[in-house]
Amino acid sequence: MVHGPEGIRRLTDLSEDMGRVSIEPPDVQHPSDNGRHRVAPWRGLVRVARPRHWVKNFLVFAAPGAAGVLFHGNVAAHAAGAFAVFCLAASGTYFVNDTLDIEADRQHSVKRLRPVAAGLVPVRLAVAVGTCLMVASIGLAWLLGGSHLALVVAIYVAVTTAYSVRLKHEPVVDLACVSTGFVLRAIAGGVATGVPLSNWFIIVSSFGSLLIVTGKRSAEHLELGEQRGVHRPSLSEYPEAFLRSVRLLAASVTVTAYCLWAFERSAQGGHGHHPIWFELSIAPFVIAILHVELRFARGLGGAPEELALRDRTLQVLGLIWVTVVAVGIYA
Repeated sequence: MVHGPEGIRRLTDLSEDMGRVSIEPPDVQHPSDNGRHRVAPWRGLVRVARPRHWVKNFLVFAAPGAAGVLFHGNVAAHAAGAFAVFCLAASGTYFVNDTLDIEADRQHSVKRLRPVAAGLVPVRLAVAVGTCLMVASIGLAWLLGGSHLALVVAIYVAVTTAYSVRLKHEPVVDLACVSTGFVLRAIAGGVATGVPLSNWFIIVSSFGSLLIVTGKRSAEHLELGEQRGVHRPSLSEYPEAFLRSVRLLAASVTVTAYCLWAFERSAQGGHGHHPIWFELSIAPFVIAILHVELRFARGLGGAPEELALRDRTLQVLGLIWVTVVAVGIYA
């Protein structure tokens, strides 16, 4: 027990201390927190770079792989170099995109957690890192594959930056811009390795990319509901029926072009080169396209890279398709 003026003073001090504790912000870090509330700056930078999205860059191996020269000489090394260059370029564009989309991302239930939108990475730092990565990717592309590869990477950087600044707000044009990014990856693989690109290869990669991008927009259209125009203005311009029609068109052209390529390649092989393998590859390819379209119709295509990394059915179909094509090309 405490009595007298001294006791009252001690009780008053204790009350003030308790008040200070109660109003202290919850995100203040104490020694006992073991750093769980504070994110290291480098972790934020890695998250902005989106390493999981690098799976898209494996498209650079498509052209030399389909031509049957991936394991000839230093072709694989050049393709791996192109892969690394596009990892730098893509990550650089993500840094710039996140700084331009900061307000829109804060209105999104998931994207508001991105490091730039959440305030974990300063805007100026994001712009500086993104610019350095894009410039470095073009320079390394020049060293690896000369002016032609550097031009492809520069076009990719220019189109992606223009998309982030303005073109993402233009209906249909935004679909074309994102699709172009996928196609340029495939073209870069051919340029880096000196492999000529067939007409069928360009058609399949172009309309296959359009299918993936439209599936992503369909998922966003469904997920965001009435708020879709707030996050991405172009989404409010897309009726659901239009997106479904574009997916149908893209899937139809992709399947038709692939079938024509398979029959043409089979005819070129002759009876002594297992021509049946190219024809057999049509089955897993078409089933994979149908499986992907089913996912898109259910609104599950918002993150295409997640389909590639987590969808076991799609992975099995992809493995079967790659195996059959590889036997036809390399056996």
